[in-house]
Amino acid sequence: MPLPPDLHVHTEWSYDGPRGSMERSCVRAIELGLPAIAFTDHADFVQVHEGQHCVDIAGYIDCVERCRLKYTGLRILSGVELGEPHWFPQETRQILAAAPLDKVLGSVHCVKLGGEIVDASQLRNRKDADIAAATRDYFAEVLLMLESEQPFEVLAHLDYPKRYWPAGAAPYNERDFEEPIRNVLKAAARTGRVLEVNTTRGAVLCPDLTVVRWWREVGGQAVQYGSDAHSPDKVAEGFKVATKMVEAAGFKPAKDPVSLWRR
Repeated sequence: MPLPPDLHVHTEWSYDGPRGSMERSCVRAIELGLPAIAFTDHADFVQVHEGQHCVDIAGYIDCVERCRLKYTGLRILSGVELGEPHWFPQETRQILAAAPLDKVLGSVHCVKLGGEIVDASQLRNRKDADIAAATRDYFAEVLLMLESEQPFEVLAHLDYPKRYWPAGAAPYNERDFEEPIRNVLKAAARTGRVLEVNTTRGAVLCPDLTVVRWWREVGGQAVQYGSDAHSPDKVAEGFKVATKMVEAAGFKPAKDPVSLWRR
């Protein structure tokens, strides 16, 4: 089976993409035979990491257009990954008004811990953090984002904290968070969102088979794939495993290879 499009890729236009390259990611997508690639650089408005900044949307769009002219055999989609857009509605509107975009992802990376905004990737280094409680707070924040009517199509990396689960904690288990995850999935289905299966550059599936099955149970209609690559060599990493998992959960590819997988 051919690989599906990679619809969550970062480039040099993301603050955390020093090894990113839009041009080389296009070359890699062509080598892999991908039908399309979407560049979804970070539109973040928090400052929890050194040097964190929002994508320069004008420069980014110019780069997309240059790649489209150069790599005519590849469908190249523009987009952004909105971080906590419900916290920053005005900034979100400004980004989305700057240029027409093909793909808009909505994501939560951060939780509020004791009045401080903390990225979930930082929780494992916080001795004072109750990781299970913080994860429930994370899912509650994702639910608020979905219910805020922010204009994004795709729910990205639903269980982001799983990537950074502390080694000394009890293992992450989806069923420990079934109720809040199902609440998130119901809201995503009710608002017509697409669920992203994020392969974390081939390391971790976010979400896994259990959650994708729940997505189908609550009425979710569509799934798409994203590697979350921050360097060209990670484009579409983990997709062979991810597609088998999604098919096992009851979703099928469309005749058009660029289209979403549906139930």
